[in-house]
Amino acid sequence: MAKKKWKKQKRNSLRLIAVIFGGILLMIAFVLSLRGLSAPLIGQEQNNNEAQTHQQFIDRLAPHAKELQTGYGVLPSIILGQAILESNWGESTLASQYNNLFGIKAYGDQKKVNLETKEFVNEEWVTIQGDFRVYDSWEQSMDSHTQLFVNGVDWNPALYEKVITATNYREAAQALQDAGYATDPSYAQKIIQVIETYHLDQYDQ
Repeated sequence: MAKKKWKKQKRNSLRLIAVIFGGILLMIAFVLSLRGLSAPLIGQEQNNNEAQTHQQFIDRLAPHAKELQTGYGVLPSIILGQAILESNWGESTLASQYNNLFGIKAYGDQKKVNLETKEFVNEEWVTIQGDFRVYDSWEQSMDSHTQLFVNGVDWNPALYEKVITATNYREAAQALQDAGYATDPSYAQKIIQVIETYHLDQYDQ
């Protein structure tokens, strides 16, 4: 009789252990399913925040870019596209600390800062030190950028004339590369890609 009772207790203990173990497995599965559901939501939220930040940057610069087109003829899509590409959405050191959105170099006694930059020289990227203009605001940087197109450089006042006279952003981007604005051999295509990705031509009049 005692032996049967012991066996019954053993069976009950095994059942209890099985129930507890099963409950633990269910809890683990539930937690993992919640994490699986939340991960896409977190990723989506990050993407939404990034998109919102990008649009805020565009919204900040677009009104002044349109004013510059009215005054000088430079397409806003080019101004915005270059600002995005050159400053990494205003987050580069040069843009965030010194308000230089376009990587414009400094000469003579202009207010400047010396920073590292990458240049494409002899078919390869090299890091060099360069003097860059320092501005009081992003709008001042945009004004200087436009004046560079209007006035050119000392050795060629008409260097960027085709950027101003271009009838669309593709022509203007190619004119920028042909004029040597940047040493990157794919500069025009990168500008065009940014403009088309973010529909920046909607700001062109």
